[in-house]
Amino acid sequence: MLAMDKRRVLVIEDDSAIRQGLVDALQFAGYEVLQAANGNDGLTEALRATYDLLLLDLILPGHSGFEILQAVRAARPTLPLIILTARGEEADRIKGLRLGADDYVVKPFSVRELLARVEAVLRRSPERPIEVNRIPLPDGVADLARCEVRFKDGSRAELSEREVQLLRYLASHAGRVISREEILQRVWRLDPRQVETRTIDMHVAHLRAKLRDDADQPKVLLTVRGRGYMIAATQSA
Repeated sequence: MLAMDKRRVLVIEDDSAIRQGLVDALQFAGYEVLQAANGNDGLTEALRATYDLLLLDLILPGHSGFEILQAVRAARPTLPLIILTARGEEADRIKGLRLGADDYVVKPFSVRELLARVEAVLRRSPERPIEVNRIPLPDGVADLARCEVRFKDGSRAELSEREVQLLRYLASHAGRVISREEILQRVWRLDPRQVETRTIDMHVAHLRAKLRDDADQPKVLLTVRGRGYMIAATQSA
């Protein structure tokens, strides 16, 4: 099992030479790189994959970069994102920044400039979820600061550190389905390719029992079939 130390960058670029140049430069600098060659695959990866920064070309076959940018901003408002634009396309740069891009790189670009902008954006725009310490439950409250669940009948259940981390991560990203792979990477700090994702299902089952959340009809920790887990919106306050 490998600890996840490398930052991961998703590159969406249809020009194969530029895309390979980006991949090579990022990998040489120590980043792990995911890539997509068109807008349709790019949109799927952007919403499904786990990564720390998105490098996004604006002119793509299929879904445009603007469409992907809007979808990403709706799903992950704080994700660091840099757009790739052609020289002289000032209107596109302005539109991209207004839609939520953190920065832009103009083609053709130098490797040094690219890496400097990636590092700068990651430094100033890390994904910082809202800190959540209390989660209201139908029959009580999960007090994450005290690592316990308290019920209205006076009974309590102790939460492990891992269970607290899992609950806090899900509640801090309310409204977004979190994949098992992302949970392994962000909460467990492990490489999802090296670990059986069923371990997440087992932890969720144990956690539901402590929360008195019906496994057949859960109201707190919801399962989104084929995608992962999310916390019910009413429980995320």
